Amino acid sequence: MKEIYIQCPYCLQAISIFLEYKNFGFQTKIDNCKFCKKPIEVSYIVENNEIKTYSYNSIEENVKSI
Repeated sequence: MKEIYIQCPYCLQAISIFLEYKNFGFQTKIDNCKFCKKPIEVSYIVENNEIKTYSYNSIEENVKSI
């Protein structure tokens, strides 16, 4: 499990989200902002037991990539 830090696309607060990486390849997770409680979708790629890249977005808005 890895903790990532992002900015909520709705309320713009800094939050952390925990991602699991038991499997390899492309994965997604939906988690709620701890402040405004709106859903955030996080997509990420796991290779060699590491999260190589991730992106996140609100359910309605454009993607923000890291």
